[in-house]
Amino acid sequence: MDTQSILAAVSEEIARLEQVKALLSAGVGRVPATSFPFGAKPRKKRVLSKEARERIAAAQRKRWAAQKKAAK
Repeated sequence: MDTQSILAAVSEEIARLEQVKALLSAGVGRVPATSFPFGAKPRKKRVLSKEARERIAAAQRKRWAAQKKAAK
């Protein structure tokens, strides 16, 4: 790669970063999905069922108990 192509690539990246900075600093709260860079979309919130949360909590308590037992 020659110096000119490297400088052009750096300039393009700087321009993209300046756009992102302007969007983030001008926005109030969340950025609209259409203005995300590189076609990225915001993630949807995942919802767990009550049973799933209870299973996860029970597994975590089991890990804590094993860790506490190993520390003794």
